[in-house]
Amino acid sequence: MSADEQRGRKPRADVQRNRAALLETAQRHFLQHGVGTSLEAVAKEAGVGPGTLYRHFPTREALLAAVLQTRSEELVARQADIDQLGDPAEALEQWLRAMEEYFSAFSGLPEPLMAAARAQEPDNPLTIPCHILISATDQYVRAAQLAGRVRATVRGNDLFLAACSVAWIKGTGTEEDSLDRLRALIATGYREQGTQE
Repeated sequence: MSADEQRGRKPRADVQRNRAALLETAQRHFLQHGVGTSLEAVAKEAGVGPGTLYRHFPTREALLAAVLQTRSEELVARQADIDQLGDPAEALEQWLRAMEEYFSAFSGLPEPLMAAARAQEPDNPLTIPCHILISATDQYVRAAQLAGRVRATVRGNDLFLAACSVAWIKGTGTEEDSLDRLRALIATGYREQGTQE
């Protein structure tokens, strides 16, 4: 069989099982212990050796990106609902809240996402998901700018980082009242003057 034919084959059943077990176990560990959890513990609980884990996911970022992909359906559904809103400023605000909740899924998640967004390293598996979210944020920002509701100088990357920051602060156990005041301060910064709510 040629190399091309081999590449076209579906992965063996045991390879698929190992990958699924690793993703399920990693998600549980990320939920319980945060993104800094022991990858060796993940491999052990999934019933595979560390070598198998690293063959599937060469870095912690690769594993984290794959787990986030499995959790992205809820965010996609939220985005579809947000896209139905008639008010672009409300749509932007709802999108920022949806991202904040997505970034709060695991303790410590905002840090590697912000690092990937800043560094823009093509080898970092988190870079592409960050770019997709930044691009979506840009679309909401531009629509609100066209409606005269958001300052012309604001960019999607700015508000992506703001949502990451709020998620990080939320992860420290800050009370919801304080988070609401922080969100209001951020909104004051990006809204066009005269359109404050």
